[in-house]
Amino acid sequence: MFSQRALAYLNEVIRQGSLRRAAARLGVDASAISRQLKALEEDLGVRLCERHGGGMRPTEAGRLLVKHFHAQRSAQEAVLSQLMAIQGLARGEVRIAVGEGFIADLITAPLGAFMSAFAGIDVEIRMAGVNEAMSLLKDMEVDLALLYAPPVDPLILAHVETRQPLDLIVPPGHALAELTRPVRLRDLEGAPLALMDNPFGMRQMVNMVAHQERVHLDARLHTNSVAVLKNFVRSGIGVTFMPELTVSDEIQRGEILALPMAYPIMNGARAQIVSLEGRELTVAAKACVEHLHQGMRFFRGDAPRLARNQHALP
Repeated sequence: MFSQRALAYLNEVIRQGSLRRAAARLGVDASAISRQLKALEEDLGVRLCERHGGGMRPTEAGRLLVKHFHAQRSAQEAVLSQLMAIQGLARGEVRIAVGEGFIADLITAPLGAFMSAFAGIDVEIRMAGVNEAMSLLKDMEVDLALLYAPPVDPLILAHVETRQPLDLIVPPGHALAELTRPVRLRDLEGAPLALMDNPFGMRQMVNMVAHQERVHLDARLHTNSVAVLKNFVRSGIGVTFMPELTVSDEIQRGEILALPMAYPIMNGARAQIVSLEGRELTVAAKACVEHLHQGMRFFRGDAPRLARNQHALP
């Protein structure tokens, strides 16, 4: 039988990449962690970590044990959740990684409705770009993630998926709004451009199209904030890329226009509610998925522009 404390320490050392950082995160003395790991290595007869640069990295045996620790913890959470459901108890916790572009839609009503319906369930929201959110899922630091334009990953399971094209966002009266066709990247020449940083799904999709089109995008502003991008456009400084629903309120107020792009990959962008493949969701997490599916505009259906175009078909 493995020591659960030693496994928890090993997991944190590997996650933090350092024994001292793990000790600080766990609030224990570094020597206590060192003793536990040494005893576990002696019991098993294998090295679990090795020094690398200024930190620690797992051996193959260490990775195997941490995978076992995650699976064990996940199974325990699922069983406890099912026992609570059998007893009629609505208690638990749901941890969600969320990109900033989803926040307004999430907070407006769905989150409040979920917390009212399940008063005993606590919710933890972690702001994260698509890369970080997927890492948090794989490290079992969150139960669910709301992703925009994620890369294909066999370890990620999508429970809900809708089509949310990545549009060009411009201020009213902008010259590009006069185009009678979808916008191409070359049309942006001379227009001040703002872009999200590379770890975000929106930026990764733009980079992919720019590479395919052999177009160099000279952004005047780089940021990790959706709010900064919105204000960049609202103030009339320039243009950026964003899904229609992220700026739906601004569009309704006439502060921003959303223009379709000419590229199938951008028009086929997806929003997803995902979890880790093979990890059984708790009853609380399953209920949360259903509430977000029904309550968030991003997940009730495809983007409004697509719905309007479909209704316009004969």
